[in-house]
Amino acid sequence: MSSARASRITQRSESTGGLAVAEGPRAVTDAFQEQRHPLFRTLWYGVNILLLLSIFAVLWSSAWEYSTRRYLKGFSDAIVPFSAPPLQKIQSILNWMSHNPARTGDVPGGVSDDRDPTDTLNYSSLLKVCGTATNAFINLADTAGLTTRRLLLLDSRDLTMHVVAEVLVDGRWIVVDPTFRTIPRASDGSTLTQEDLAIPAVLGAATSPIPGYDPAYTYAHAVHIRVERFGLPGRIVGRILDTVIPGWQSSPLVSLVVERESLSFTILATLAALVLILLRTSLRWYGESRLGIHSHHLRHKLRRLGHLLFEPAD
Repeated sequence: MSSARASRITQRSESTGGLAVAEGPRAVTDAFQEQRHPLFRTLWYGVNILLLLSIFAVLWSSAWEYSTRRYLKGFSDAIVPFSAPPLQKIQSILNWMSHNPARTGDVPGGVSDDRDPTDTLNYSSLLKVCGTATNAFINLADTAGLTTRRLLLLDSRDLTMHVVAEVLVDGRWIVVDPTFRTIPRASDGSTLTQEDLAIPAVLGAATSPIPGYDPAYTYAHAVHIRVERFGLPGRIVGRILDTVIPGWQSSPLVSLVVERESLSFTILATLAALVLILLRTSLRWYGESRLGIHSHHLRHKLRRLGHLLFEPAD
């Protein structure tokens, strides 16, 4: 070995705290310890693989959410006047839904409960269903700068009969019915809230001019999120959230997450990545402190890779 080469190895060993000398025996010891604990090794590699997949999911879903936002922005700019007051913005969206250009009539993939606005905005059949019509309205309204959330009208068995939207206008959550393309109003023309429409006389006066409105669609029993549809796990999670975050169901952000697949997938992927990072950190601590298995940190591996890639050859 040339003296220059030996000098470079010595300098590298000194700059990395002697790793060039100690890495060999330590790596052998770690490998021996890992073989004594196959369950730990399986968990360690499994968590690392899942973490890589979750990071990929975060990147992919973030790109999906970005493209969805750009798509909605184009729709909103073409439909909703930028400087218009809230009621005019709402009416502009409803007018587009009533008189929009010809769209594809078939349901995408035979699914009628779509939550992707790039579908609900482009299939006329989906704009006729209460759930997907409300989905299209909420996504457009959010992009237009309106604060909105969905409202589920339930029957006596806690099953959803109809879906409408609520929009925050002048400090009041007024009801908008995207399926019937209307803003329910009182006899004097004023807008109405859920509490107003829970009164049978007010509901009857507001809906009598609407052709085909089903009188069974009442506002006496309405919720924003129906956790019961997920069975016992949904009820448990709902109770925990009610305790930790009171009023979470009425949050506009929660409604938007439920109504936009790309956003919900991004949040779920991010939460999964954070949980896996915490689990990986805990496993590494347990391996080092209890089992004597020392794993190199990622920054050390990247530094070693940099030395291998950029070290000039003799």
